[in-house]
Amino acid sequence: METARDVLTELARRHAFGDLEALVGDGTLLGRRTGEVAALCAFGQRVLDLDAEDFGMPEAVGDVPRDLLDRARASRMPQAPKERPRGALASLRPAYALLLEAIAIRWERREMAALVAALHIASEYLPMLAWEPVLGHSGDPALLGRAVTGAGSRFGVPIEPGAERMCDHTRPERSACERALRVANEPPPGWRAYLDRQHSQVASALGDCAARCRTPCSVMSRIPEPVRRDLVDRCKLAADFTDSAIVRLRHAAPVGHGFGVPSPEEVQTAWARACKSLRHHPLGDAALAHADADPYPLPGLPALVSAIAATEIAPDGLLNEVTVRLTRALG
Repeated sequence: METARDVLTELARRHAFGDLEALVGDGTLLGRRTGEVAALCAFGQRVLDLDAEDFGMPEAVGDVPRDLLDRARASRMPQAPKERPRGALASLRPAYALLLEAIAIRWERREMAALVAALHIASEYLPMLAWEPVLGHSGDPALLGRAVTGAGSRFGVPIEPGAERMCDHTRPERSACERALRVANEPPPGWRAYLDRQHSQVASALGDCAARCRTPCSVMSRIPEPVRRDLVDRCKLAADFTDSAIVRLRHAAPVGHGFGVPSPEEVQTAWARACKSLRHHPLGDAALAHADADPYPLPGLPALVSAIAATEIAPDGLLNEVTVRLTRALG
């Protein structure tokens, strides 16, 4: 590389947004273009970090093009009960497309800890992604009650002592479900606490309703048979993915998260083991049928996510578009 600008351009191409922002921070390298580049870098890093609470908000990222902000907002978790648009509570599909892009970039950068963390996030909300075609949204607490309450439902209902076998939800899931049915009327701090600590538990509970419940209540029985059968298959595949070797890498460290970082070879081995187990499920076997020809770093992962979602979900191009804009701004 011959010039400092060449170095900056290469950092942009490698999605090293944080490093690039640090280098241009004082303005000596880029002059009047510093603000534009710094804003794009801050935005790109926030999206790559999957900071869904903050990205897409103009006051947080400065001078970022509106079209990029709008694309990021589609994956944002609203931070107040009445906030519009509803982002990831309306649909998780944009968020999963972004997750797939981020996972591919983390692989390219050999950042295995971040890659495994992204896979863990993906696994937590897969049941909600499976339920989305049935609910018409992705578990929005403002809308969820109409689909899961009513006569014969045990969703979020306290279980009498000695009757625990009537519902396969764990105590944390039951508590989260009860909170989900009322949190839309709470102030923003309570709403955010629910999203931080309990929304993923509601996703798990919905997955259990479809895939693991031994005594289904009206949450499931009200769904027409063909739709219910399809939902059960997709939630079982989501549960199998959550229990697979690739997700268990997140829990492999004996002293807690973050102390054991797998190598790329270990990730590939775990993915191969996961695919072998997922092929035992007919839906998983069909999704992975063409994995050998898939150029994605974890071959077949986009097809698996699409099978669970009941619609095609391909890796997004938002982060690559940030790179294109940065390269252009760098001249």
